[in-house]
Amino acid sequence: MTLALRPAAARGHANFGWLDSHHTFSFANYHDPRHMGFRQLRVINDDTVSPDGGFDTHGHRDMEIISYVVRGALAHRDTTGGDGVLKRGDVQAMSAGTGVRHSEFNASGEEDVRFLQIWILPEHDGLPAAYRQAHFADEAKRNTLRLIVAPDGPDGALDINQDVRVYASLLDDGASVSHKLAAGRGAWVQVVDGDIEVNGKTLTSGDGLAIEDVERLDIAARGKAEFLLFDLG
Repeated sequence: MTLALRPAAARGHANFGWLDSHHTFSFANYHDPRHMGFRQLRVINDDTVSPDGGFDTHGHRDMEIISYVVRGALAHRDTTGGDGVLKRGDVQAMSAGTGVRHSEFNASGEEDVRFLQIWILPEHDGLPAAYRQAHFADEAKRNTLRLIVAPDGPDGALDINQDVRVYASLLDDGASVSHKLAAGRGAWVQVVDGDIEVNGKTLTSGDGLAIEDVERLDIAARGKAEFLLFDLG
């Protein structure tokens, strides 16, 4: 059994004034060969963008890109026709595939927007570019593991071109959830806010945990907590 903690304080950090970003894995000017990703999971950036700030139009290809909005309002536009404002509970999954250009801006002139941008390696290169979006209310995630991203998009989840399942959860103080991992699969737990315990390992806000050779995950909250669970092939 392997439970490898990635402490929040050890992440890469970039602050450009309009953007405050913490990098769980190597990204942009932050490079650490020990932290290049985990299985198919390549990027987790915890981004806070100031009012009216944002990312000008830029390109991606051959990557599955997920945005999970924690608070505020994120304006998105891309060359697949995706266009709108994402708020708390909204999740987008974009297949960059053969190439896509997009922009992301804080839609508010008064409040920050915080979101997690997640990159997952696709099953193979050269896939068609696509955009998908769905809303998952807090109540749908409370004291349970709500599937939000998965191959073929079951139960309202967003489709992804990789053998990865992403769950979101909001736990009340003292509440717990469990998850079984099939043989040969690994997992990553990323704490959005609050404190949790995973198989006896304590995690706080911003911490990540790489999990290998474990059959069952038992996750309990110490106070209210929000986290993402990645079930990885």
